[in-house]
Amino acid sequence: MNSATTSGPDLAQILEPVREELKRVEREFARHLESRVELIPEMGKYVQMSGGKRVRPAVLIMAARLCGYTGDRAILNAAVVEFIHTATLVHDDIIDGADTRRGRLTAHSRWGSDITVLLGDYLYIRSMAMALTQDSLEVVRLLCDCTLRMIEGELYQLTKTGDASVTEEEHFEIIRRKTAYLFSGCAEIGGLLGHATPDQLTALREYGFNLGIAFQIVDDVLDYMAEESALGKPIGGDLREGKVTLPIILLLQRAGPEAAELVHSVIADGQVTPERWREIKDLLARHGAIEAAFERAVSAVGRATQHLLTSFGPSVERDRLIALAEYIVNRDR
Repeated sequence: MNSATTSGPDLAQILEPVREELKRVEREFARHLESRVELIPEMGKYVQMSGGKRVRPAVLIMAARLCGYTGDRAILNAAVVEFIHTATLVHDDIIDGADTRRGRLTAHSRWGSDITVLLGDYLYIRSMAMALTQDSLEVVRLLCDCTLRMIEGELYQLTKTGDASVTEEEHFEIIRRKTAYLFSGCAEIGGLLGHATPDQLTALREYGFNLGIAFQIVDDVLDYMAEESALGKPIGGDLREGKVTLPIILLLQRAGPEAAELVHSVIADGQVTPERWREIKDLLARHGAIEAAFERAVSAVGRATQHLLTSFGPSVERDRLIALAEYIVNRDR
């Protein structure tokens, strides 16, 4: 994505030490989808397959290991996080009117919005029921807080849809709520399971938070830079849906009326023609908006890494968490 970056290990290599645990998370997820209503496991497994790279459960498990915990509660809580994340994706796709995710039909495109809304609700409630089977109310409270913040973020983003005057701070508030707090919660839960010191808990919380910030910024950038085949969804989707994300916010700050007129027309029409798309990408390149957005992600990864280096000694787990942060800013999908 950036000529200054170098390719490091791929995600499979980074997650290799927890590969077996992640398989157990998949099985735990499937086990808790079991229901007499056959449609629930059918739909649940379908949306789980579209859910992405399992970065969040990996963060939780690696953070727990970093703090000396290797028990079953890490698997349970990682599955809870996957339920929460999957529920959010289901509802987001309905709200956005998205037809595909990662190259597959979205659940609401296949089964209809009425059924899919209820599936999302089921996944949220199931996640809390799973969380309540353990004896740590502190973890349950943290999961509830993350979930509420995510829903608030979605609501806040909806109030800004179609608004080309969204500020950088307003956008970062959406990112914090929709993405960063769940990453933060994953890392912190790992520390709570492993009885981390207060300073280490703070470091894990900040690591996860900044990792989430970087993850979402790169998502924003990829919407303007990645090939559609790699991204798994139509390019330019954010702007067509009226979502003004960081690259466009920075462009509008730098390019003035020329960019503003183009952005407003795309939002108003809900269409990005090939000509408009070329013009937008040309403006982004000429005014350095993509590079500027990417620099924000690199800075967030730097903060995440520094928190781990300051509070934890050398270990395989610490190095893998740092490698994961570096992967986030080098991914292409």
